[in-house]
Amino acid sequence: MATATKANPKKTAASKTRTPRSTTKTTAAKTAAPRAAKAAAVVQTGGSNAALLKRREAAVARGVASAAPVFAARAENSELWDVEGNRYIDFAGGIAVLNTGHRHPKVIAAAKAQEDLYTHTSFQVVQYEPYVALAEKLNALAPGDFAKKSLLVTTGAEAVENAVKIARAATGRPGVIAFSGGYHGRTNLTLGMTGKVNPYKKDFGPFPTDIFRAPFPDARNGVTVDDALKALQTLFLTDADPSRVAAIILEPVLGEGGYHPVPAEMWQALRAICDRHGILLIADEIQSGFGRTGKWFAIEHSGVAPDLITVAKSMAGGYPIAGVVGRADVMDAAAPGGLGGTYGGNPVACAAALAAIEAIEAEGLLARSIALGETFRARFADIGARTAPYRMWDIRGLGGMLAVEFVTDFETAAPDAALTKSVIAHALKRGLILLACGMHGNALRIMVPLTASDAIIEEGLAIFEAALADAIAA
Repeated sequence: MATATKANPKKTAASKTRTPRSTTKTTAAKTAAPRAAKAAAVVQTGGSNAALLKRREAAVARGVASAAPVFAARAENSELWDVEGNRYIDFAGGIAVLNTGHRHPKVIAAAKAQEDLYTHTSFQVVQYEPYVALAEKLNALAPGDFAKKSLLVTTGAEAVENAVKIARAATGRPGVIAFSGGYHGRTNLTLGMTGKVNPYKKDFGPFPTDIFRAPFPDARNGVTVDDALKALQTLFLTDADPSRVAAIILEPVLGEGGYHPVPAEMWQALRAICDRHGILLIADEIQSGFGRTGKWFAIEHSGVAPDLITVAKSMAGGYPIAGVVGRADVMDAAAPGGLGGTYGGNPVACAAALAAIEAIEAEGLLARSIALGETFRARFADIGARTAPYRMWDIRGLGGMLAVEFVTDFETAAPDAALTKSVIAHALKRGLILLACGMHGNALRIMVPLTASDAIIEEGLAIFEAALADAIAA
């Protein structure tokens, strides 16, 4: 498993080189249908960012937050241009959705080809081959030397909800155990499992019963694997009778919780505990899957095969699709009609997913993820030492799923969310899109497309260092 790295301070001066951004205005692509082209132009270049923000404020619910106060006009691979023509390097990847980059040619071609045939029938009404083909592919990719089956849905939260439904049907038990810091979605059931209050759970209770929480093994806060396992055993004695627990669910790398990888020994212990008590083990791979960590699924780093895996995000290169893949006998526990959804496994999204998976294979993006992880680790350590001594506390993750944590100083290691927020703001001004994560909002996570060129990566890192220098100076 990956180990955390601290940035050792040096006394060299911070680089404040500005990276110029393109100011070329974008125009809507011309099509054979002038009316459609005109409509597209209105949507894509319909005013300034400020004007669109006013429209958004009047039309969009306040609870929908946006990290960047800009509006996209077009994007390509790891670059994005807003409606004012400003260029950005995208280190956020649509929240880890774009491992194959914006508008990968194979993904776009596959989606357009499918659109020429049919866009929707509902698989529950008239079936179609792309759904079956994607299920076959997922079954082949998922770890575990056993027969597998898959279910396709639309969102990650929907996948998690269905994984819980399947686990309950297979075991005849109600209980679910999740972990502190875990993120599993925004629906009522998945919020019950999510282990982070602000902003996800605030004002939305009460949550469903029979959901229990165990501590995550977090060296940052002094919680060892042994501590976490002892707490789980205590939970079995005090609140969650293991004979009534259907599933234990855990992200192989915490997403919103701060990009903390689960130690391999934790996964191995959970596998043994689940086998002992007849509990199903669910790996929530929605953010960590499809090459993000250098494996198809992050749990593969541990050598453990879960019973069920939830998938979404980068599976389809930007198209909305999600799913559950797992043991065939477990997946078949639900009666016909018990699983599904009107839009589940949309044929266009299925075609896009098959193309995205093919691109990951053909372009060696698993190895690319490992190489990017090594690059970011080394460069973050160097930048932290040079530009922000004693402020970049921890560099952690697996492969290209990496985060750096900011603190006020190394002695107290107190989380510094204000500095993190400032770095993000200064980076955006200079043309780099970044996102925070962590229980205290003091970590920056890297979700750059694995297809990004070395030149783009270096340009983005140069902007990051300049933004960090700006934030420190401020």
